[in-house]
Amino acid sequence: MAKSKIDIPVVINNKVYTLSGYEGEDYLQNVATYINGKIAECKTSEEYRRMNVEYQGILLALNIADDYFKAKNKADDVANDNNDKEQQLYELRHEVIETQIKHEAALKLVEEYKEQVNALQRKVVQLEAERERASE
Repeated sequence: MAKSKIDIPVVINNKVYTLSGYEGEDYLQNVATYINGKIAECKTSEEYRRMNVEYQGILLALNIADDYFKAKNKADDVANDNNDKEQQLYELRHEVIETQIKHEAALKLVEEYKEQVNALQRKVVQLEAERERASE
């Protein structure tokens, strides 16, 4: 089922705007809250308050772009770290499989050696019996 587009009124910088989107009312309200937070942050600067509206808008956009690129870099770092961990996991799984194969081969070799030891022990018993008969 496709989401339907919604329109909600929000207050940004003491003015009412209508935001539209498919993300949901909470998401759109969070966007407006974020913008209001950035505006409030910029307004704490005396230099910002002295700028004309155009420069204020540019500074606000730059601050939002800065947040975006920092968040994107962090997300990229997490994705790269995730890829590294997936590669390490793949290598460890491969190593486990190789170790299991070696282990199974070693167990098979142990069984072969046990059979050889048993055969040699039977041969020793047979030879001792033959020696005893020969010495009688």
